[in-house]
Amino acid sequence: MAARRRCRRLKKRTRRQLQGWGAVVAVVAAVWVARHWAVVWPVLVAVLATAVVGGVGWALWRAHRLAAGQDRVWRAREEARARELSMAEVDALSWQEFETYVADLCRRDGCTKVVVSGKSGDLGADVVGYLADGRKLVVQCKKYAPHRSVSSQDMQKFVGTARLEHGADVALFVTTCRSFTKAALGLALRQDIVALHRDLLGSWVKGARLETLIPLNGSGSGGGTRQHPSA
Repeated sequence: MAARRRCRRLKKRTRRQLQGWGAVVAVVAAVWVARHWAVVWPVLVAVLATAVVGGVGWALWRAHRLAAGQDRVWRAREEARARELSMAEVDALSWQEFETYVADLCRRDGCTKVVVSGKSGDLGADVVGYLADGRKLVVQCKKYAPHRSVSSQDMQKFVGTARLEHGADVALFVTTCRSFTKAALGLALRQDIVALHRDLLGSWVKGARLETLIPLNGSGSGGGTRQHPSA
């Protein structure tokens, strides 16, 4: 108990000493500044001006960052809205019309010899054609409701036929629903299948070219590597 009191007294004494030395230093500094004011005041003015300019610059930078961020958010919302407006027309198509529409998108982007199967039993090749660089393109089209997901079973069927049955250099799975299940997307990435969900399809509909969408493939690559002779 006595040791604790001694410790408290020592702390108080040390605090008083520090306060006293601080007061002395402040007085000495004030006297020195007063004697050398002609030299000190330009420095103080320069420091103050620098602080003001720096503060204004930082505030402007922050305001610019905030405005730029809000602009990016607004643009993203507008782009998503525009895609959905376009996709509303796609949603109104029948599955046969959807396959024909995808074929038209392929032709728009320079694909040649584009053929639409338009029938069941096509082993996943709803649309077949050739990219501008000669690679063979095989497309599986799934006209699903937006809230649905492409299942692993759907992807497995396409993986099993796209290259073995149809000799695809680029295998494209395009759907009107918003997502692929985690298993389906993982299979697509491992097997080099381009997975085009609703948002990417919306961008394609709005004018993005197929060759720019192929490398996206969800979060990975999947454009195929083999070259096919020009047909």
